Amino acid sequence: MRRRQILYAAMGQGLAAAGPAHGATPAALTWRRRDWLGFGTTLSLRAGGHDEALLERALDASVQAVRTIEAQMSLHDPGSALSRLNREGRLPNPPPELLAVLRLSQWVARHSGGAFDVTVQPLWLAFDAARQDARLPRAAEVAAARARVGWQGLQVTPRGVEFTRPAMSATLNGVAQGYACDRVRDVLRAHGVQHALIDTGELAPLGHNPADGPWRLGLVNPRDEHALLARVLADGRCLATSADEPSSFSTDHRHHHIFDPASGYSPAGLASVTVAARSGALADALTKVMFVAGPAQIAALAARWQVDALWVDKLGCQGATAGWRLASA
Repeated sequence: MRRRQILYAAMGQGLAAAGPAHGATPAALTWRRRDWLGFGTTLSLRAGGHDEALLERALDASVQAVRTIEAQMSLHDPGSALSRLNREGRLPNPPPELLAVLRLSQWVARHSGGAFDVTVQPLWLAFDAARQDARLPRAAEVAAARARVGWQGLQVTPRGVEFTRPAMSATLNGVAQGYACDRVRDVLRAHGVQHALIDTGELAPLGHNPADGPWRLGLVNPRDEHALLARVLADGRCLATSADEPSSFSTDHRHHHIFDPASGYSPAGLASVTVAARSGALADALTKVMFVAGPAQIAALAARWQVDALWVDKLGCQGATAGWRLASA
């Protein structure tokens, strides 16, 4: 559904788990793991519990929840709710998951001055069409696509979702994976699972790792997927990353899949930004807000939204707010 994974979890991928907290003996938990394909990448879930049968049911329910979300929000499935909305311009009685994501998206759009906008899909289509001809879109093509963008032109109510202008379309690639993290976390908690690491392309930790310590997560360098920017200790918040590299329209990464709705072009300042927030959906959406704002504004935005951020600009310079718990190498 979107970019390659930017966050690597400490789940047997070369990042050793942090040791037991304060010398405590690791809890006698049974641990299980699921890996499956979704959102165009490999998703994974590792969870621990005392009741093996209950744990298996929780994992089954979690995978099904993610598949339901993808089935509703995929741009590649012509039968998805989102595809029907884009094709027909309206969607009566939207499914609850889609309604929740659209409501959150419109709320973030309103409070970010439109920096996050799910109706940027016409811009992506314009750039992708030009890419098929091995070129970038002309200014007139970008302007025509930009005229069909605007979050205010999307009406969202429990009875229906509708575009108020012709030829509008939406993408939820900038928020769906974060929302999937939140839903899986809810499903696990409803089954009594208190310790897990959820990876739906964004990350959500629960409780402790198999060694009875905090989950340790690696943030990958946007220009070298084999190098880490930092190792962080999870503090219960969800982490989401957006980067320019995974879906670029130009070799210099100037034009990519993240768009500034106001200009119709990609913001020029950042290579990647990671946000830690109370929910995966919010973290996911805010990475785009910060991309649009640029590196000079990220610290102020993080304080305003009460989140933490770590970013890399186009020259490779890094910045971070103060709330990260960094792990030793």
